[in-house]
This record gives sequence, structure tokens and C-alpha cells, in this order.
Amino acid sequence: MRTFGLIGYPLTHTFSPSYFSEKFFREGIEDSSYHAFPLQNIEEFCDLLQNTPHLKGLNVTIPYKEAILPFLDEISEEAQAVGAVNTIHIGKDGKKKGFNTDVYGFETSLKPLLKPHHQKALVLGTGGAAKAIVYVLQKLGISSRLVSRKPSKNQLGYEDIDAATMNTHHLIVNTTPLGMAPKIHDFPEIPYQFVSEKHLFFDLIYNPEKTIFLIKGKLKGADFKNGLEMLYLQAERSWEIWNE
Repeated sequence: MRTFGLIGYPLTHTFSPSYFSEKFFREGIEDSSYHAFPLQNIEEFCDLLQNTPHLKGLNVTIPYKEAILPFLDEISEEAQAVGAVNTIHIGKDGKKKGFNTDVYGFETSLKPLLKPHHQKALVLGTGGAAKAIVYVLQKLGISSRLVSRKPSKNQLGYEDIDAATMNTHHLIVNTTPLGMAPKIHDFPEIPYQFVSEKHLFFDLIYNPEKTIFLIKGKLKGADFKNGLEMLYLQAERSWEIWNE
């Protein structure tokens, strides 16, 4: 029995195990299983490999998309450019190669929504997912600024976002966990009073379906999308990688 899974922490509300279990049942895949592997620290990754002999592939989520890099034998060109991995292929020889399917999922999900005025973006958060988002935006010719609670050089703090910034950055992408179940009342502290119908709000969160972030954008007339389609696309791309 081939084993696949998801590493991260705490993994209390995760999509992947149910998605792949349903996929395996629907498509008659009987030689595979998918499990959640919550790791309290990344060093437990080595124990996981040792104790799971038929492990063939993993997805990686918060907070290990960057921390996993030193544990891999090879990293795809795209994942190297992003600096983060969310999918691992484990070969017959035990070699572990990292990929980034956030790039494929986000780009494919975002492109149909883009309009000519979406020239600049604010990316909320600075983790591994944010790096993939910035990579895609750059690829699409959209300039972006990272927004952080503790901004470093070339980043904005939430308090730095003013009317002028909102009026020129019409794409806003939330890569933080703010608003994710069970803490559904949380939201990024941006000045929503300056949101207009020109804005596009994209939230990587998919549970709940509409976060407070998206609702606040919608109330101001903004277009919006959550991360569910992106997640489906990522999952299918992961399956392709594991079976190549």
C-alpha cells in the first residue's frame, strides 16, 4: 500500500486527507492511502520517514514550507526560485525532491479574474505561500508589496497602508491564517474604507468559504475569490508529481 500525506502543524482543519480519500474511492485507486502527519517540529520529519516505509509523497503546509528545504535531496527549479516547497516526491531510492504547486494553483485560479487595472498588488503575509504568490505575480507582470506585522526592508506594515496605497494597489492577496476556522472572526487590519469596485480580493483560506476579509471586500464592491479552487488544482498537480 502506497502511503501519501500532509505534514504541518497543527493540522486541525485540513482539506487534503478527505480530498484524497474521496478521490481514491471515486477513481477506484486501491493501492494508496493518505494521512495527516502533524509534526510539532520539523526535526520529526526524519522519524516520519523512518517509521513510514511505504511513504511515496507528501504535501507540506504551515509552518514548514521553508523549513523543509534542508531535509530534501533535490529541489525543482520553480521551488528554488520561490524558496518554498509544498510537495515532496519520494523516489524508489528514497531520494526526496521538493516542488511548489502553490505556483500552479494560484496562477491558474487567478488569471481568469484579472483586469487591465490590476497592475499592482498587496500581498498580506511573508511566509512560504507569500513567496509563491509574489513569484506568480512577477511572472504575470504585476508588481507587489509584502505586508507584515513586523515589516523588514522593502515591506509595508499594516499601519503604512493608506488611501494612496489602496488606490494604486487593486489586487490584495491574503496569505495569512487570519480568519481561518476556528478563528473565523479574525481578519487582516487593512483600511477597508478605501476599497472600491476596482479591487480584487483573493484569500488563500478556504474554510470558511467567505472570510471576514472577503466579506469586507465584497461589501465595498470588490471582486473576490477564496482558495478552494487553488487547493483542488494543487492537489491534482501533487498527484501528477507523485505518479510521474
